[in-house]
Amino acid sequence: MDTAEFIRILDREGRLLADAAERAGTDAKVPTCPEWQVRDLVRHTGAVHRWATGYVAEGHPSRRPFDDPPTLDGVELVAWFREGHANLVRTLTSAAPDLECWHFLPAPSPLAFWARRQAHETSVHRFDAEAARGGTRSDLDPRFAADGVDELLRGFHARPKSRMRSEEPRVLRVRATDADDAVWTVRLTQEPPAAERGETGDAECEICGPAAQLYLSLWNRVPFPSVTGDHALAELWRSNSAV
Repeated sequence: MDTAEFIRILDREGRLLADAAERAGTDAKVPTCPEWQVRDLVRHTGAVHRWATGYVAEGHPSRRPFDDPPTLDGVELVAWFREGHANLVRTLTSAAPDLECWHFLPAPSPLAFWARRQAHETSVHRFDAEAARGGTRSDLDPRFAADGVDELLRGFHARPKSRMRSEEPRVLRVRATDADDAVWTVRLTQEPPAAERGETGDAECEICGPAAQLYLSLWNRVPFPSVTGDHALAELWRSNSAV
């Protein structure tokens, strides 16, 4: 997937998030994040959008803290979110391909990183907002969902801060059934997980299913679609994989 595709998805997902939040109301509970109400979800995602925009617009070379979200609520809070989301989309769209700024996962370029990361950030939280609203939830393209699995396994969990560790070496397989080249082998040790594309060697447990459900389950939003082998290894993921 290219940067322009990620920006288009970010645009769509942010609009859907705002629509769902508006319909749910900011007092509504978020069942996929039980400690949150919709206002917390909107404030968090809106603050992330503004934080990301700052790197792209101003070329910050090092990590900066988040600004505190506003105390706005209700329709004013959703309007604040829409404004920040639209500004992020415009900023990414107009950014120079050779932009230099801080980013925290490997990527072809800083611009590619921020477009991809914000598309996935917004997609997962759009799902949260729609869960709070109730009713039919929006579909995810299998290619995009498989990319999100890849970002999580080979990006986030390759970092030293990942808590996915095992005293004894274990091997987990992750397989999307409706996307090409969408199999990962994840080796767990006392070090950060080592994930690679492909089916290499035997695995003690396999989590598989449609890419969209796999993506959301690995982000702990929905149950695993299918687990074969040692279910304790899948539960280890459920317990320790929060980012």
